Amino acid sequence: MKLIVTEKNIAAERIAKILAGGKVKTEKSFTIPVYKFAAKGGETAVIGLKGHILKVDFPAEYSNWQSVTPESLIDAKIIKVPMQKQIIKALQKLAKEANEVVIATDFDREGELIGADAVHLIEEVNLKVDVKRARFSAITKQEIDRAFGNPEDLYTNLAQAGEARQDIDLIWGATLTRFLSLASKRLGHQFLSVGRVQSPTLALVVQREKEREAFVVEPYWQIKATYDHEGSRFIASHKTEKFWDKAEAEKVIENVNGVRTGTVTSVTKSQRESAPPSPFNTTAFLSAATNVGISTSNAMRIAETLYMRGLISYPRVDNTVYPDSLDLRELLEMLMASPQLGALATELLKQKELKPTRGKKFATDHPPIHPTGVAKKDELDAQEWKIYELVVRRFYATLAPIATSESMRIDIDTNGEPFFARGSRVVNEGWLKYYPYSRKKDEELPAAQQGDSVTLINIDREDKETQPPARYSQGKLIQKMEELGLGTKATRHEIIKNLYDRGYVHSDPIQPTETGMAVAESLLKYAERIATPAMTAELEQDMDAIAEGATSQSAVVERSRQMLADIMLALNNKKSELGEEIRAGIREDKIVGECPKCGSPLKIIRAKKSRKRFVGCTNYPECSNSYPLPQYGEIIALGEKCPDCGSPKIKVMSGKGRPWILCINPKCPSKEKKGEAPKVIEAAEEVEERKAVAE
Repeated sequence: MKLIVTEKNIAAERIAKILAGGKVKTEKSFTIPVYKFAAKGGETAVIGLKGHILKVDFPAEYSNWQSVTPESLIDAKIIKVPMQKQIIKALQKLAKEANEVVIATDFDREGELIGADAVHLIEEVNLKVDVKRARFSAITKQEIDRAFGNPEDLYTNLAQAGEARQDIDLIWGATLTRFLSLASKRLGHQFLSVGRVQSPTLALVVQREKEREAFVVEPYWQIKATYDHEGSRFIASHKTEKFWDKAEAEKVIENVNGVRTGTVTSVTKSQRESAPPSPFNTTAFLSAATNVGISTSNAMRIAETLYMRGLISYPRVDNTVYPDSLDLRELLEMLMASPQLGALATELLKQKELKPTRGKKFATDHPPIHPTGVAKKDELDAQEWKIYELVVRRFYATLAPIATSESMRIDIDTNGEPFFARGSRVVNEGWLKYYPYSRKKDEELPAAQQGDSVTLINIDREDKETQPPARYSQGKLIQKMEELGLGTKATRHEIIKNLYDRGYVHSDPIQPTETGMAVAESLLKYAERIATPAMTAELEQDMDAIAEGATSQSAVVERSRQMLADIMLALNNKKSELGEEIRAGIREDKIVGECPKCGSPLKIIRAKKSRKRFVGCTNYPECSNSYPLPQYGEIIALGEKCPDCGSPKIKVMSGKGRPWILCINPKCPSKEKKGEAPKVIEAAEEVEERKAVAE
């Protein structure tokens, strides 16, 4: 019997149907689906795993945080323990009957490790079995037939690179997490998570927040004039775009007041060509997905689903160059069948030659992300369709012609004061027709000529302030992580999700919580190497070197142990100071209960600038549930749910009079019955306003 092992059940079912021509028998082994069919060489069985079925851990004697020092974990033995026992039983039962095994997991560092672990379990019960590797980038008939028709050997170095990553993340994560949690006395479910990649990523967010806090706002003034030219109105700015002296701005207003006309002194036009975008790699894809309103973690989850269904290619890639083996014309011909997107494919096929764009990154493991099947809109949910359409349109754009836009500038003199207006419009859509996400709104100006008179309708002075550096969006943070070598294409979105899950950040653009600020600032102060990208990027390069056969797994893991030992020496010297600073920094972060929408913890969050507090779900951005809070008084979580709506109840201690007990949900039905909670919030807001006036 031939045994095929895939990474997930959905892939197993699809691959079995492709290889069998649809004639598949589904059986259950220890509750796990197994897909069987008859082939030329005999029976074939296909089983899907559930990602990693083994995990790395320390022996049981290291499990007690109080009796074992964090430092002892640095050199502790690492063992592998089963995660999916039923799958392992089913796998080994099938392996006993097999004379050939084909590993068909994803072809990357993690997929190769998952496959290697499966082989290890198979060889525990059948040492004589012949093992091969099917390598593919899309779950389509053409790709699957090719991959299984030409199986390869296992990529041992790639699997060892994945195992090194597992070992290092366990050693660093467990050691530092225990140390910080013990130092800050945050144990149990309140432990503080620290990670090799997570910590420098959090530090990026915190450092940006500190830049914003340190930013000194400067006032400036802008002068805008509204003109009319033959019935077309437009807005022009004074040539001095920013007045740093209000008096100077007032002089311009005085000089122009009462004037009714201006004279066009020049009209300039220019054309600009815009090249189509390069093909999607993972970073560019996730960044684009956030721009259409889908979080990085959600976007990757959806992309994996579409890949498993055979609708798009493998989504974890660095490559931005289509390989010569990819038949672009054939893909367009396939996409012509799409009711929603097929007409665009037909248009592209009318070109004499298909010349795809090329990005800067070329790799041979997988092609850039592209469509591999025609999706039916009614068979996908709204977000799945949005991601599928994004991938298809990006593919189209990479094959489309350049876009051309026309820029226009009108300069006007009004009583000696120079004004100008800028406009632009697309004159040749080119690739923008296929990828409208990058299109900016046209801002057209009237067809004025030099010497024309224009009517001044209005003159206005606008009060402005300089703005601090923008917070990172999820998409921008992914790009920054790639630039600094933090994480990999496969893990960056997970790192960002972990920051949300741990309650270290909230919102998008991303803001750190008090806990996130305290952890990152303490690490930057007492163990800077943990919180800066250089060390983590260096370890990532070491793991790439393992994959290339330039170094060994044991050498890289040993080197990382020594690096961590040096860091722990510095941390232990400042343990009490570090612990106190973290405790002081996280006193504002309180869990008030469970989110009634998703079950995640609800946390009190204080806005950095306004200092106003509110309750937000720690599962943001997957869950955006939030509630207002009274702005004065101590808030105590009661650990009770409102019987009317299921939201948490809190007690507000104001220092005067009786404490208030209320449901945090402003739309709770209890408010209509009692009218108490709205009054509490209104009263708190009135107190805040009175205090603000008094101050």
